Amino acid sequence: MKVAVLYSGGKDSTYAVDYALERGWDVEYLLSIKPSRKDCYLFHYATVEHTDKQAKLLGLKHILRKCDVADPKKEAAIVKKAVLENPVDAVILGGTGLQVTQIRAVQEALRPEGIEVFASHAGLDHDKMVEEMLDKGYVFMVTQVASDGLMSWLGRKISLANYDDLKRDSMKYGFHVGFEGGYADTFVVSGPIFKKEIEVMESKKIVEDEYCGHIEFKKLKFKTKQEKKHSVDTKI
Repeated sequence: MKVAVLYSGGKDSTYAVDYALERGWDVEYLLSIKPSRKDCYLFHYATVEHTDKQAKLLGLKHILRKCDVADPKKEAAIVKKAVLENPVDAVILGGTGLQVTQIRAVQEALRPEGIEVFASHAGLDHDKMVEEMLDKGYVFMVTQVASDGLMSWLGRKISLANYDDLKRDSMKYGFHVGFEGGYADTFVVSGPIFKKEIEVMESKKIVEDEYCGHIEFKKLKFKTKQEKKHSVDTKI
């Protein structure tokens, strides 16, 4: 089966790539949409413009499109246009299927064209999915936050080494530990399907208010993977 992955560079869409590769599907390309605004319904805002670097480490074709609207149907139309220009049998979204607006909008756009749309880990426990990712050696950076208790995590890398700390803050402040529901977005810097790691050399933290902020990457580089499994937690 030929598939495309709607790819933000975050943990869920990266795990969707892992899911497809494990099943032997032909991942034709990663499709990333970079919004010019933060109120989009379907797409992540922060650091999406750097997904080409992740695609390079994955050895996959990458398509990057822009989005200047904030309307589910209009946003899904951008996905539709890109997919029809690059036909596949299915488009995979990351996550466990709880992002109803996103999935429905893309399904309504593509299913009439005979293209299936589904969440890679539909119906699974999102908490367990995150723990599974970390146990496999994935490391991801928190690149955008919109919740009480998460500002201190903005710009930090999450791995098994500090996951218990994140869980404690999740219980204390009430955000979902896997960020399901838009509490935070991430950018994967290392994982078993990546040829190398991504190191953030320079970045800028943009704080909008006490709950909301995002990261802008200024300089990234590739480096050989560390042999140890757990990444050291760092702050920006």
